[in-house]
Amino acid sequence: MNLNQASKEAENLRKKITQHNHKYYVLDDPDIPDAEYDRLFKELIKIEKEFPQLITNSSPTQRIGTTPLSEFKEIEHTDPMLSLANAFNEKEMQRFYDRLSTELSEEILVFSGETKLDGLAINLFYKNGVLHTAATRGDGFTGEDVTLNVKTIMQIPLNLIGDNIPKLLEVRGEIYISHKGFFELNKNQEKLKLKTFANPRNAAAGSLRQLDPKVTSTRPLSFSAYGIGNYEGKLKFDRHTQILNQLKNWGFPVSVESKELSGLKDCFDYYSHILNIRKKLSYEIDGVVFKIDYIEKQKILGNVSRSPRWAIAYKFPPIEEVTQLIDIEVQVGRTGTMTPVARLSPVNVDGAMINNATLHNLDEIKRKDVRIGDWVYIRRAGDVIPEVVSVIKEKRKNVKEFRMPKSCPICGSDVKKQKDKIAYVCIGGLSCDAQKNQAIIHFVSRKAMNIEGLGEKLIYKLTENKMIENIADIFSLKQNELSALDRMGDKSASNIIESINSSKSTTLAKFIYSLGIPEVGESTARALENYFHSFKEIEKSSQEEFENISDIGPIVAKNIKSFFTQENNKKIIKKLVAAGIHWNESKSNYSSNLKGLTFVITGSLKNIKRKDAEELLLSLQAKVSSAVSKKTDYLIYGANPGSKYEKALELGIKIMNEDLFIKMLKKEKLIN
Repeated sequence: MNLNQASKEAENLRKKITQHNHKYYVLDDPDIPDAEYDRLFKELIKIEKEFPQLITNSSPTQRIGTTPLSEFKEIEHTDPMLSLANAFNEKEMQRFYDRLSTELSEEILVFSGETKLDGLAINLFYKNGVLHTAATRGDGFTGEDVTLNVKTIMQIPLNLIGDNIPKLLEVRGEIYISHKGFFELNKNQEKLKLKTFANPRNAAAGSLRQLDPKVTSTRPLSFSAYGIGNYEGKLKFDRHTQILNQLKNWGFPVSVESKELSGLKDCFDYYSHILNIRKKLSYEIDGVVFKIDYIEKQKILGNVSRSPRWAIAYKFPPIEEVTQLIDIEVQVGRTGTMTPVARLSPVNVDGAMINNATLHNLDEIKRKDVRIGDWVYIRRAGDVIPEVVSVIKEKRKNVKEFRMPKSCPICGSDVKKQKDKIAYVCIGGLSCDAQKNQAIIHFVSRKAMNIEGLGEKLIYKLTENKMIENIADIFSLKQNELSALDRMGDKSASNIIESINSSKSTTLAKFIYSLGIPEVGESTARALENYFHSFKEIEKSSQEEFENISDIGPIVAKNIKSFFTQENNKKIIKKLVAAGIHWNESKSNYSSNLKGLTFVITGSLKNIKRKDAEELLLSLQAKVSSAVSKKTDYLIYGANPGSKYEKALELGIKIMNEDLFIKMLKKEKLIN
């Protein structure tokens, strides 16, 4: 067989194997015996061994990588992976429906109803029908590159099948482990005398994040697609249900429980039906998802912060168990907030052993009348965070009332109740070890300064030994000091110092986030960077100026202003800059004529992504809102603008089409 013949035969075998994989793993309807499948696979291996130049990354023989990774790289999502807002009862679902009905001026809304798998969200990126990369959700904007691990999941096609293969395609879905797979996995873990997993979700997450793809390949991971992100192809989609059907045609498994629903009654009936059959399903779910089916109506409704306004997760009632509350202790957070924590007699709640549960705050303890020694109902809020639901007062006997301590249990400083708030706070500031340690842990975290090797235990050891007192002291650490610590070799110490030095080159947004300003998360830090460009501008700006930024309200604005007026914070920031932390401020002196103006974007933009348009407006120091009001200065519209366009005309708001918007950006020299 010559090279040309081998190439044709290999391509033919790959197509056959891909089709059989789809029928076996996705459709559960194999049409050839295992022996015949094995023969085809061995024949392909034989050809690729004889002609290694014919091996492709998307070949079925290349599903399992050979070399373990040292770490996961990051991948930026071309379209953000949004998270869903939740409804927990019929009233909240009714409010969601009424809001959409009012905004769309329609009484009967059409939804796609789907089961909400309890797994791990994933983004699969295909180029010309071939799997290129796979990434976890991460923070919604950037995730971890888990391509090699995802390739081991047989339900995920390495090559799309069928017709109308798109040039670019992002498939969003959930990686999970079935009940049967979970049972077999834990059984195998026990045989190997390894730690068993608490629940299928933890097992799926841990399996996907193995640095060695060979380990992942031994785990029973499954996949279900629920939507698309970035897309460039011939087919045009009017409805979400069309997208799900096309994903099936391209070789992806989708939920067989998906259903088109018309009106709120259909939604409630669907919820009840899925709740009733929940235990019969082969996989774990924690609710159902309702999505407006028509794509244009999704665009009209748009997004708010990190959630689409056109979809909601209607969660199932959490599973509850009974146990005794042994004691109530207080935890001190990085901002000094005192959080009461219930110490419990251990109890298994839906596969997880619970020893502690949050009591939120003193007002919540009083409202629920919780006392030390009570028997209580425990549940995992949102199926994740354990909380005390209520007290079984009939079993109350020899109980003790809880009182908030007058002094901090960590540093002994006074505890004060915040004005106009329910929280109690230790006023020790960074002199309090709890706040100090938590502030440092936050500062070095991956989404902040990303200093690898400085884990929680090591940070506590460094502060105990007085080697660091605050975040700035990290940059004064010496390799010989670290290597002198117990269980710390020269190589580990060298790696930490190298990571500290490399962290000095960062972004303004990450630096702001790393400082731990109360209620300033990643998206707020990014908005500050886009609006001001300069750290000095942020430091000297007023509370009113911060409130000019979209999604920053009075409380967050006050927190930011307060943070930058405190002398201790100023000193630490000065030390950090002196240590060499830097970022790009190429536009720091830029001044925009649009500063403070409010824009709303509606309709489909052809030449620029909506998220990019919003980022560019923020960089011009403008505000971006999701709703048209009298405060709106300009409406930017694309194709099929909908009700926002009509409302803007009604209110006499200035409007501009996409072409005029592009011209404005060129005038501001933000694009060529």
